[in-house]
Amino acid sequence: MRCLSLAVALRDEGAEVIFISREHSGNINRLIEQKNFEVYKLSFSDGTEKLAGAVSGNKLLHSEWLGVSQHQDALQCEPILQQFNPDWLVVDHYAIDCYWQRLLRPHFQKLMVIDDLADRHHDCNLLLDQTYRRKDTDYKPLVPANANLLLGASYALLRPEFAEWRDFSLKRRVNPILKTLLITMGGVDADNVTGRVLVALKDCILPNDLKITVVMGGAAPWLEQVRQLAGQMPYPTEVMVNVTNMAEIMANSDLAIGAAGSTSWERCCLGLPSLMVVLAENQQTIAKGLQDQGAANLFKIDCIKTLQSSVLAMTQNKLQHMSEASRQIVDGLGIQRTLVNMLSVK
Repeated sequence: MRCLSLAVALRDEGAEVIFISREHSGNINRLIEQKNFEVYKLSFSDGTEKLAGAVSGNKLLHSEWLGVSQHQDALQCEPILQQFNPDWLVVDHYAIDCYWQRLLRPHFQKLMVIDDLADRHHDCNLLLDQTYRRKDTDYKPLVPANANLLLGASYALLRPEFAEWRDFSLKRRVNPILKTLLITMGGVDADNVTGRVLVALKDCILPNDLKITVVMGGAAPWLEQVRQLAGQMPYPTEVMVNVTNMAEIMANSDLAIGAAGSTSWERCCLGLPSLMVVLAENQQTIAKGLQDQGAANLFKIDCIKTLQSSVLAMTQNKLQHMSEASRQIVDGLGIQRTLVNMLSVK
């Protein structure tokens, strides 16, 4: 999604953009095509191919996410890159490092890496990590000496709609009152965290006029169960699927319960107070930084009482403080800053 946001901005500036994407389960190739981008699709693998090429690249923490070895993946990407010889290749994948990048270096002019792990070497011209409080020292040993580093939440790659809704959202938080609660755990939510949150809230004594909005993807495996739970809630609860106006929904919400992933930057841009749960190891750094700043509170999904007490603690002063803290982290202009830096690289 962050690559898609960047691609739209680049196209608006006159660039021709294509995607290369492997057809893993849950891919968004169709969405990319609906945005009128060409997608070169690499066939899905069950992982057997990577064993033959395991010695051909570095063993990375997330190697299995690629579906094949880095060597095999590079061979499949090579004819596509040869066809276009792009000015920029943008890579966003935890299972790709300098081995893959050097194999393909003859077929592109400049390389931009998007990362948020800082756990492997890159042969790049530009590296972007939108993690809050990320430091140069985290990447200096991992990239060439002349590589430009774009680090921190000010480079968050948000869709333009979030900057457009920012002013409206911030103004309505001057005297916040908890009337609208948003629950969003990502499009898939394979572990049904949404359902567990609803179960916890069902027993909470919340404002009588509270309205709950749940946002999910159409392919979410627990969607029907969540809909059933929504119908049993003591508060009006709407389940929305495949929304296209997320910024508007967030701007009109008073509190969000969500995962500590990249959606965190969208909430911060709109000054939306948040209760966050860590659903993946790579979200730990984001979660800690936002909690330390006072922009969000963490809870553990296996402890219902923690979530209940966190929601009940959302007084007007608490909501206001969290909103003030979060709005200072992201202003929604990260893509513009990124484009300026891409154009400046010789």
